Amino acid sequence: MWSFLQPLVGPIVNKLVDLIPDPNARAKAKEEFERELLTAVTQASQAQTKINEIEAQHSSIFVAGWRPFIGWVCGIGLLWAFILQPIFVWSIVAFDLSVKNVPQINSDGLYQLVLAMLGMGGLRTFEKMKGVARETKP
Repeated sequence: MWSFLQPLVGPIVNKLVDLIPDPNARAKAKEEFERELLTAVTQASQAQTKINEIEAQHSSIFVAGWRPFIGWVCGIGLLWAFILQPIFVWSIVAFDLSVKNVPQINSDGLYQLVLAMLGMGGLRTFEKMKGVARETKP
């Protein structure tokens, strides 16, 4: 996660830190910010791991089963749309088969589903980290 955030946040941090006139204070501020960001990323990762463990142990299939189900649906959809379907179409053309209609998945909708699922997971993690998530007992 750090390797993903560093290129995004690094230039912003550099511009803010460059406003500090003292070179020693500038280096110290940059080091401190990067340390705090790394700590936050590590804590978020640990919090998500705990959430995943708790959800996986839940007795209700609607809590423990929704992520794996949606994950498998998205994974199989992407597998078909980007690997199997093109190979299938190539095989039809290469071997001159008389197949008329090859199923095709609207990958735009699939992308929206995957991104929405990832976004909701991120929002839930943020709520858990801030301590504002509503907890319900099974």
